[in-house]
Amino acid sequence: MPNQSAKISMLGDREENQDRVEVIEADNATLLIAIDGMGGHANGAAAAELAIQTVAKDFAAQSHPVFDPQGFLHLAIGLAHAALVELGLELPIESRPRATCALCLIQDGIAYWAHIGDSRIYHLRGAAVHDRTRDHSHIEVLLYDGIITQDQLADHPMRNYVECCMGGYAELPRMSISAQKHLHKGDVMLVCSDGFWGPLLEEQLAELGTANGSLTEALNSLGEAAIRKASPYSDNTSAAAYGFAGVN
Repeated sequence: MPNQSAKISMLGDREENQDRVEVIEADNATLLIAIDGMGGHANGAAAAELAIQTVAKDFAAQSHPVFDPQGFLHLAIGLAHAALVELGLELPIESRPRATCALCLIQDGIAYWAHIGDSRIYHLRGAAVHDRTRDHSHIEVLLYDGIITQDQLADHPMRNYVECCMGGYAELPRMSISAQKHLHKGDVMLVCSDGFWGPLLEEQLAELGTANGSLTEALNSLGEAAIRKASPYSDNTSAAAYGFAGVN
């Protein structure tokens, strides 16, 4: 079976979809992108659209496979951040468009990823979450420090507070960039907005790693489950996934 890719972006119980996701296939490289425009700020949808266009343009300008994967991810996020800062220059600082971001580059049987905020990247293997990003959020710190439990996350009063994002201030925000992650046959890489991962248990997300049929159907099923679980307050629900069949 060849490598598979899939993407979804669902409105949820919102008036506007401020998420953007993309899977970009190039010779010997694939880029997964998830951008979540922050709804509490002006032009969240415009921010997400500009950010994804900026990242896609930078990826298209690279040779493939990308020579310096981590350097590319750092630069791509930096360029998207600068574009959002420029978009909001005429607005008060508190109203400037902002977005969270998750990127995953896959080439030569290796995944590299980078993120800002609470858009996540998951590395799924078999029926388990093999690895995932750590959100740039206050409640993630509380969780890792053992102050709150996983069950307390959904109802925590600071659950929607993100400590860093693209846009706003000109200073480059803190981002997390992974080391290289070697993929095994059957592994799935997933990038998604918080509207996708938030309502779901890790066991449900891990089902993507065991999907025997269409990755698109499996991703759609999870997206619909996330919206049902969070209804009538579900967020935009978006994700992109890549199933690794092995090195060609």
